[in-house]
Amino acid sequence: MSLKGKNIFITGGSRGIGLAIALRAARDGANVAIAAKTTEPHPTLPGTIYTAVDEINAAGGKGLAIQCDIRDENQIEAAIAKTVETFGGIDILINNASAINLTPTLQTPAKRFDLMFDVNVRGTFLTSQAALPHLKKSAAQGRNPHILTLSPPLSMKAKWFKPHLAYTMAKYGMSMCVLGMAEEFKRDGIGVNALWPRTAIDTAALAMIPGVDTDFCRTPEILSDATYIILNRDAKETTGNFFVDDELLASEGITDLNQYSVKPGTTDFLLDFFLD
Repeated sequence: MSLKGKNIFITGGSRGIGLAIALRAARDGANVAIAAKTTEPHPTLPGTIYTAVDEINAAGGKGLAIQCDIRDENQIEAAIAKTVETFGGIDILINNASAINLTPTLQTPAKRFDLMFDVNVRGTFLTSQAALPHLKKSAAQGRNPHILTLSPPLSMKAKWFKPHLAYTMAKYGMSMCVLGMAEEFKRDGIGVNALWPRTAIDTAALAMIPGVDTDFCRTPEILSDATYIILNRDAKETTGNFFVDDELLASEGITDLNQYSVKPGTTDFLLDFFLD
């Protein structure tokens, strides 16, 4: 398996899961565009688009830093165009950018509702829309194009909606993009899939949630390794799936997941949402 020479566009990849995915691909010699908002160091959050590119280059890839707010369709189109101009095309889109606000209905301000829908649903849809003509070209060239979205398996169980209705709807909106686009672009040979973690992942976003003990979490590398497996599978045969990280790794014979534990030896993990 290898992603050498592949042209990858990642939303929100200046830190966390997106950066881990970028670095795994960079080790093969991939070209990776990081499209995110952070250009100046944040007082509490690590990384910028420029530090991410430095790490990509150091890992053996070729990075491209693009300041991009995926709430703005013009910025999305410009970011896609800059990637194509720099790398010659796009083979892989990673819809990683996401906003989270775990509040019940009466405690969810309109501003937070709009942010989640603008980033998660609208951003995923419009970024995919802008990338698809280039992914079709990639398919015609036999370059195995993929869209991978970090979103959960769809479920209509009320327990996933009750605690944080707006967030659940926004994440499921991303998953509905996967469901629809996988079928819509199947004949074009573009693989469209989702990936979700079994456990909570130690990221800057998680650190913003009060009371979370990261000792009971896994590292972003479990998702980057799972992503690597998906992106190396045949896009014509691998589409419309809602993958879960540990199940996917097990399908490749990887069952010892201790390397991904924040605290080695942990067996009782904090589970993520949306999985029974």
